[in-house]
Amino acid sequence: MSRVVAFISLTLDGVMQAPGRPDEDRRGGFEHGGWAVPYSDAVMAGVAGEGMANPVSLLLGRRTYEDFFSFWPHQTDNPFTEVLDNSQKYVASTTMSEPLPWRNSTLLAGDAADAVAELKRQPGKDLLVLGSGELVQSLRRRDLVDEYVLLIHPLVLGTGRRLFPDGSPSATLRLVKTVTTTTGVIIATYQQEESR
Repeated sequence: MSRVVAFISLTLDGVMQAPGRPDEDRRGGFEHGGWAVPYSDAVMAGVAGEGMANPVSLLLGRRTYEDFFSFWPHQTDNPFTEVLDNSQKYVASTTMSEPLPWRNSTLLAGDAADAVAELKRQPGKDLLVLGSGELVQSLRRRDLVDEYVLLIHPLVLGTGRRLFPDGSPSATLRLVKTVTTTTGVIIATYQQEESR
């Protein structure tokens, strides 16, 4: 049985919107894009590398998939490019259609949470969700996320799309690992507690 692992950068106030670039996601008039970039360091790259070194399949929402596809295949000097290109990518979208442009990409048919529940029942690689806030929300509503790797940045933005917005389902998590970067980012790994 596969596990779903959500790997997400967020601020202290839970914002996960547009960590990588100023123009990444301006929905809602968001003006703080690229907030995570100044906090990158070798420790963070090492943790990301460890996660990508294990055989996983990627699980991406449409917006994240399109953003990654516009960037990563063109980064020929980056070790993550080959990993991302060669990984199986499952994409949740109601507006895209096959064939998807990035190699090893499969569009999830029907309801994304139903499709992910079916993937979890099959033996195979874990499913790593990168970003993809709306997808994570739909998986959380169905109790399908097994582990969160949260890169918590020492920053409060006060606005933006949050990982756990008001009205999110409650959850009990268990902290299993922490790493602190040289820039003050806490990388906390939480596992979903079993239902009681």
